[in-house]
Amino acid sequence: MNFFPCFISIVFVVRNQALDLESIITNATNVISDIVRDYEIIIVDNASEDESISVMKRLTSEDGIANLQVYALTKEVDSDTASWVGLESALGDFVAVIDPLTDSIEFLPTMLKKAIDGVDVVFANNEQKNSQSLAYRGAFAVFHGLYNHFNGVHLAKEAPQFRLLSKKVINFILQHPQSAMTYRHLPATGGFSQVRLSYSAPPKTSQPKRLAESIDRGMRLLVSTTRAPMRLVTSLSLFGAMANLFYCIYVISVGLFKTNVAPGWISVSLQQSGMFFLISLVLLVLGEYILHMASLSNEAPLYHVAQELTSSKITRREKLNIEEVSISSNDGSVLVGERSNNANV
Repeated sequence: MNFFPCFISIVFVVRNQALDLESIITNATNVISDIVRDYEIIIVDNASEDESISVMKRLTSEDGIANLQVYALTKEVDSDTASWVGLESALGDFVAVIDPLTDSIEFLPTMLKKAIDGVDVVFANNEQKNSQSLAYRGAFAVFHGLYNHFNGVHLAKEAPQFRLLSKKVINFILQHPQSAMTYRHLPATGGFSQVRLSYSAPPKTSQPKRLAESIDRGMRLLVSTTRAPMRLVTSLSLFGAMANLFYCIYVISVGLFKTNVAPGWISVSLQQSGMFFLISLVLLVLGEYILHMASLSNEAPLYHVAQELTSSKITRREKLNIEEVSISSNDGSVLVGERSNNANV
């Protein structure tokens, strides 16, 4: 078995999985604890409505599981935003994002070996997929086709959600004003060294995804990561303005060179084309203004953490051999701090 001298963070996004939480975390601990120097498991609870919080409070108690960090959100957000909650709080040299229902953590050591060899981004794609409705598959194909056209990357094939990122990549994403939205595609388009791996493992659930929520998330992702939709609006506005301008010229030419024109046609045509010309100009200026304001805006966070739980037992502190000490100062007060007994520290 390979041993990797690194600190790895594992991010799980869960919702209403109270019955499976302990087995998910225990399995992750068994897979990773013996092959890395240090590790932490980060659970992002996406506003669960079951007993998940109670379970995680028990798992982070003194008799619970070590190296566990929990962030409970106040409201449900999309999976990318929830994943980013764990990513931006991770301390590891490498951070793995895993969906416990569809991804296999047993494949993580293979990904970690690539990262240790110097790859900044390791993507893993499970060849076995959950069955989805025909409508969902159609919307899925349309979205990824458009996204690939506008951004040059097919998210499902070239940037799957199961990934292992180096700290350098996460620091790069943190510099973006919309980190939670751009986290999905930036690792694949930021110029980092990357590799894509495939494996085959049966998903742990066959729960269908909700089409309406997927469409909403896809539209927000498409609009937030490219200016193409708004550029399309401004281009159509410019085309409308020019078309109406040429039509005005055509109407004036008809009035000058034609004698058998219906009464009132010239005035009505000029009125309508002139109004549409002005409306198109307004939309053009408004669209450009929206693009400019969007480039300057820095939106508020898309999420809020209601509770934060940390394991009572952190093994990396034990390895540092840290103990609490009390020191008396000259004025009689007592200062409490930590001291390391490690000779190399």
